[in-house]
Amino acid sequence: MARKRRGQIVNGWLIIDKPAGLTSAAVVGRVRRMLDVAKIGHGGTLDPLATGVLPLALGEATKTVSYVMNGAKGYRFTARWGEARNTDDADGIVTATSPIRPDRAQIEAALAGFRGEISQIPPNFSAVKVDGQRAYALARADQAMELAPRIARIDRFELTAQPDADTAIFEVICGKGTYVRALVRDLAVALGTVGHVTELRRTRSGPFTENDAISLENLEELSHSAPAADLVRPVETALDDIPALAMTEDEARRLRSGQSVSALAVARRTPLRNIGLGTVFCAMAEGKPVALARFEGGELRPIRVLNL
Repeated sequence: MARKRRGQIVNGWLIIDKPAGLTSAAVVGRVRRMLDVAKIGHGGTLDPLATGVLPLALGEATKTVSYVMNGAKGYRFTARWGEARNTDDADGIVTATSPIRPDRAQIEAALAGFRGEISQIPPNFSAVKVDGQRAYALARADQAMELAPRIARIDRFELTAQPDADTAIFEVICGKGTYVRALVRDLAVALGTVGHVTELRRTRSGPFTENDAISLENLEELSHSAPAADLVRPVETALDDIPALAMTEDEARRLRSGQSVSALAVARRTPLRNIGLGTVFCAMAEGKPVALARFEGGELRPIRVLNL
């Protein structure tokens, strides 16, 4: 017999302003206990050193996590020149030093080579798998490894301040899978020196920004006076970039049961212009999302049913 899940059934998104020093998993655990929710996960890991936007998916929102993780990310971070560290951030040990300190003009000139699609080798201390093992586990065991380069998309990379010769502050907007620690490491090398990240804050994750985030302390205070369901954003908040289609009661019933719906019938009510095969829609009924459905073979086929 399956064990009954404990906790309240709550569906939606809760955006936490993660403090430094906690892992993303630790934040999930604290919120789970705080709100007594049955199902919860996060929409993209932040390093313990990092702060900022950590989207938490509750209940049926966990089915939409990929749409947040695939969205653009925003970061504000500080680089320190002259020291390389084995983790590429301030939590690691020094592995190399350099007396070279780049000036503002040199930094801004080098940034041009780090915009658009770039090749990036993930840090050794990362969750990338090497022969079935996490790279960070091999790095902690001091085992040699060779990580393959991957393509990262950098939409914006700007120098915003240079408090002193040793440090520089940047803002970046980037695609999924970009490592800020690797950006700083590689930028330092391009500038003829070495460097690492000392502070890192995520300012945006998909549709969510700093303005949406709440601290753990404030959440705890609010949780004493409001039900958990009152503190979360609707599941469909994560689906703003996906076209929505209104379903009839019968069509919604079919999608909920895993059956396809005729795209022609839907098109009679809502013209499907400029829509190609494979396009994903958010099927809506009575103001609530019913399913994520893909346009294939003249039909809308459910790929994720949302039980709301």
